[in-house]
Amino acid sequence: MKTKDFDFYLPEELIAQDPLEDRSSSRLLVLNKETGDIEHQIFHNITQYLRKGDCLVINNTKVIPARLIGEKEGTGAKIELLLLKRKENDIWETLVKPGKKARVGTRVVFGDGLLIGEIVDVLDEGNRLVQFHYQGIFEEILDQLGQMPLPPYITHQLEDKNRYQTVYAKYEGSAAAPTAGLHFTKELLKQIEDMGVVIANVTLHVGLGTFRPVKVDDVQSHHMHSEFYLVEEEEAKKINDAKKHGNRVICVGTTSCRTVESASDENGMVKAGSGDTEIFIYPGYKFKVLDALITNFHLPESTLLMLVSALAGKEHIMHAYDIAVKEKYRFFSFGDAMFINTND
Repeated sequence: MKTKDFDFYLPEELIAQDPLEDRSSSRLLVLNKETGDIEHQIFHNITQYLRKGDCLVINNTKVIPARLIGEKEGTGAKIELLLLKRKENDIWETLVKPGKKARVGTRVVFGDGLLIGEIVDVLDEGNRLVQFHYQGIFEEILDQLGQMPLPPYITHQLEDKNRYQTVYAKYEGSAAAPTAGLHFTKELLKQIEDMGVVIANVTLHVGLGTFRPVKVDDVQSHHMHSEFYLVEEEEAKKINDAKKHGNRVICVGTTSCRTVESASDENGMVKAGSGDTEIFIYPGYKFKVLDALITNFHLPESTLLMLVSALAGKEHIMHAYDIAVKEKYRFFSFGDAMFINTND
């Protein structure tokens, strides 16, 4: 299976630069994963496709202002850090630009010395471990100095940084938003709950692995960057009860999907707990938990496009993407949504 098999033509003007004023008014392409049939909808009409007893799984991670711009101590050279994963003792795994200026021992000053980062190790993939020094509470300093880590294809400034958070974001730790969840309003979620749909919360802190480009020709040679996940006992029970009663498990976003698939046993039962996952889902993967998926439109040759192809079949997905381009759907983080539905 070749990476180039997942390429498609995307006009630049279809990359959404700004969120819509009303989250739930984005367009929704509904794809039947068995037949390949396509319907065009508005997102708030997702309720037409949900049924009492379904379990909707959402990722309640919260994006931190993970992008820090500082100066190299001694030279004043500009250095940018993206916080990826919290370790212990104020050490973070980070992506540093430019990497060549960031050798072990380098100190980077942020906010006139309010925060100082010292590079303590270089990892295999070029990421750096950075030890931070500060007075006070790290989260408050980060809130003061950090910027929202918008993906590189979004060039516009975000006026309201809450628009890069889901309305149910709770636990801080992500370097990127679980963007399929951006379409939900609190009112729409209440409407869904009132229908008798069970909402289960899981947490996966989105790191670089979700967005890192596939640089190998052979898909199976790609290695995912690990991300932390947490499934609480009560939430695992909601998902498992839905499975036991023959109801559908519908994940909101590829991160929720990767969480439940990582946390489940061979019988498709989700186990409560936490850990790091490097799960890479591509065609040939047999889903253990998930039945249907709400997702955005993803980058060409990305692991996310491979994941949705594993669920609906590559031919169905690539055809749906061709239609989405022709119909001028909006792509990527602030773009429109797709519901990969099932006959069940």
